[in-house]
Amino acid sequence: MKGTMTPKEETLIPSAGAAAGATAVSEKDQREIHDIYQKLRTAEAKLFGPDGRTQALPNSLYSFLCTLLADLKAGHSVTIMQNDALLTTVEASKVLGMSRQFLIGLLEKKEIPCHMVGTHRRLYARDVLAYKAKRDAARRKTLDDLARQEYEQGTYDRVPDDFKSGQ
Repeated sequence: MKGTMTPKEETLIPSAGAAAGATAVSEKDQREIHDIYQKLRTAEAKLFGPDGRTQALPNSLYSFLCTLLADLKAGHSVTIMQNDALLTTVEASKVLGMSRQFLIGLLEKKEIPCHMVGTHRRLYARDVLAYKAKRDAARRKTLDDLARQEYEQGTYDRVPDDFKSGQ
């Protein structure tokens, strides 16, 4: 709805009833801040080159770049690859976090599509990432099911005492 803030946005602006020691912001100032915030969110992002040229960026690209920069700032590693990129079995095993030998077993069972280039197997990045997403979703479901079972049994918040000897 236009003219209203989400609860997350409201927490960014202290109100008159804010905690002791906080500076109160008048309703007029809150409206002005909100208007500026909305303009910033809807403004067209531009890329400025070293030669002074500007290039407008689509919102999806701007969002991607903001996410990318946030991940880099947080110290996370980032890999950018095309869906059609071909990966060797060594590269694919690194993406999946498994040994090359285990990956070969999955390929032989046809769990991940691959094709031969001469005597070497090649995998499309999209197939590797699709398998990873499917595997991760299955893992999350299993963990959720286990947590639900423990909760239903009343043992979810109990901590096992593994350090008691002989008991």
